[in-house]
Amino acid sequence: MIQTMPFYLPVQKEIEIFEHAAKNKLPILLKGPTGTGKSRFVEFMAHTLKRKLITISCHEETSSTDLIGRFIIKGAETLWLDGPLTTAAKQGAIIYLDEVAEARPDVIVAIHSLTDHRRELFIDKLGETFKAHDDFMLVASFNPGYQRGYKELKPSTRQRFIAVTFTYPEAKFEAEILISESGVDEETAKRLVSIGNKIRNLKELG
Repeated sequence: MIQTMPFYLPVQKEIEIFEHAAKNKLPILLKGPTGTGKSRFVEFMAHTLKRKLITISCHEETSSTDLIGRFIIKGAETLWLDGPLTTAAKQGAIIYLDEVAEARPDVIVAIHSLTDHRRELFIDKLGETFKAHDDFMLVASFNPGYQRGYKELKPSTRQRFIAVTFTYPEAKFEAEILISESGVDEETAKRLVSIGNKIRNLKELG
């Protein structure tokens, strides 16, 4: 569990939406480009709700086995080792799948039954299905076409989630965040925000 309250500056009603989703056992999808505060927001909410947070940074090699679990050899024994998704579902933690669209397709298949009314996880290697803990919450994020080369989520997957869109904060708020996080003075923060906005507005970097 996150011990220290992470600094987070609310922009819209994302806190209320997250609390509603948690109360009603609904999955939530955070959409927006890199650097808009999605991961920090999840850390902030995990601390606020006093729940353990398990974060997985998804990439093109992330598979359902990585999330659900696998058999391992220990001495003369073959043991089952729960993956982070299974652990979160059993313990009632928040699991955050960062950039979930980058993972292999079998990851999306694996989480489907956790994102609807069933709230259950099937472990095919054990032939077992179990209900998720009441406090379990699945949070995912993805970058919907903001950067060239990023994958998209299918509509059939997106509609399973409550969606929250993140954008870059207004300059005055971004400067406030910089001051809080880095300790720079106000003038330096304003200059850095100005430079950042100019870079974001470039169509191509190179």
